[in-house]
Amino acid sequence: MGQMDGKVAIVTGSGRGIGKEIALRLVRDGASVVINDIDDAPAQETVAEIIKMGGKAVACNGDVAQPDFGDRIVKTAVDAFGDCHVVVNNAGYTWDSVIQKMSDEQWYAILDVHLTAPFRVLRAFQQHFRAAVEKERAEGKRVVRKVVNISSTSGVNGNAGQSNYAAGKAGIIGLTKTLAKEFGRYDVTVNAVAFGYIQTRLTKPLAQGEAGEIEVQGRTVKIGVQGGRIAAMNKMIPLGSGGLPEEAAGSVYLFCSPDSDYVSGQCLVVNGGL
Repeated sequence: MGQMDGKVAIVTGSGRGIGKEIALRLVRDGASVVINDIDDAPAQETVAEIIKMGGKAVACNGDVAQPDFGDRIVKTAVDAFGDCHVVVNNAGYTWDSVIQKMSDEQWYAILDVHLTAPFRVLRAFQQHFRAAVEKERAEGKRVVRKVVNISSTSGVNGNAGQSNYAAGKAGIIGLTKTLAKEFGRYDVTVNAVAFGYIQTRLTKPLAQGEAGEIEVQGRTVKIGVQGGRIAAMNKMIPLGSGGLPEEAAGSVYLFCSPDSDYVSGQCLVVNGGL
């Protein structure tokens, strides 16, 4: 028996990286999962991996920043598995620049993916769970649902060159705390996890192959971190290095599991003790 048996989870940006590890962690404890990626191939590979390990998963791919995405992914969960109990808003990317060089397009693109997209997903989620909770209570049942929003230490402390990303990640903390107050009467907990340096494709040294650029909505966006900065961060982190995606996933799982049923409105900073 797993702690997540019978639960249905949505994890955006789960075709690879931290999101994939979150999805795998939930599946290992019994959840059925809706996988999402902006690209079809990695999502389908993750779905196939979950099915091979005996789990249940379907894909709902595409850009989370599209206006209809929130309704679409919640509908996918309900159509495939009959309900939705957990939402993890994880999808995102960085598009860095100092403010005097940052365009309006660059500003809004990052706010759209990190703040507007989660807002739309959670609005759709509320429209589903409100009716579900009324039915459950009429049957004498209490079901605790979970929301975990992914923030960043850039949103907690700020970070030079990331005014757009930091603003979005600070905003998601405000959204988290507000929805904890709105959703509490429905037995829905809402928490955030703010990551420091986690070793993903977005934070690989710029000299390494796939780090360097990604394609988003027809744009080529440069990603990666200068190797010297990574070495400096590793020296500063008390645990000695940036976190692995599976380590990052463990902190998110805490807020998805029954162990946190009385924890809501919190932002957990996960940075190796920095």
